[in-house]
Amino acid sequence: MFEVQPGFLVYNGKFIGASEPILTADNRSFRYGDGCFETMRVYQGRILLADLHFERLMASMNLLHFDVPHHFTKAYFTKLISELCARNGNEQLARVRLTVFRSDGGLYDPINNLPNFIIQSWELNRQILELNETGLVLDVFPDVRKTSDKYSAIKSNNCLPYVMAAMYAKQHRINEAVLLNPCGRVADTTIANLFIVHGRDIITPPLSEGGVCGVMRKHLLRMDLPFSVAEKSLTVADLENADEIFLTNAVTGIRWVSAFRDSSYGNATAVILHELIHEGL
Repeated sequence: MFEVQPGFLVYNGKFIGASEPILTADNRSFRYGDGCFETMRVYQGRILLADLHFERLMASMNLLHFDVPHHFTKAYFTKLISELCARNGNEQLARVRLTVFRSDGGLYDPINNLPNFIIQSWELNRQILELNETGLVLDVFPDVRKTSDKYSAIKSNNCLPYVMAAMYAKQHRINEAVLLNPCGRVADTTIANLFIVHGRDIITPPLSEGGVCGVMRKHLLRMDLPFSVAEKSLTVADLENADEIFLTNAVTGIRWVSAFRDSSYGNATAVILHELIHEGL
């Protein structure tokens, strides 16, 4: 799906070669996972759902007690992202990652709270614009419980639970792994938020269950849809008894699930939602 890192990236507002060394051994993201990130889709030179991405970015930086500079605005980052994609020749369809991390120094307690940032872009295959033809296969990742606290909704640079879940999925030849919270209920999946369909109702776990505050999730919850959409705790049994399951994130949009353990699903609702979302974007 993703291509090799192209020629340029942005480091603290400057365009440099993607192969240039920019981080030291004292980097706090490397040492502690101290920071957050946004993953965005650029289509025809425009960041999709830009307002929601920068709303989440600012909320995350404030929650992590960064001293956010006045010039860290949507307009500032949008300009950098647009120029980066143009320089890398992927402005028609790209995956962009904006990573923020605290300045070097200190042990667990930092010397200061000034943010640094890196922006990268990769070309995406146009197949990403279509609903997946083959449904995904899911199972539960049994080795980790995702915490449910004020930081669990952040796209944190500390991604170890998701790294291990992705490795588990690959080892067991499934497409995605479901992460549960300490109560054994659904939090999210390796790289997406999870929704089930039950009759005419669409249900996703509330953020208090430990899932990341996904941009596409929030967009779907705010849309005027011909379905009832609600936040409700989900158990493994709810997944097994659902009519449909689908996953959402900002890059891939909606992806439907065909199997979870011994249960199988269709995609009628996912097809409708995919069309409605892409019309709106």
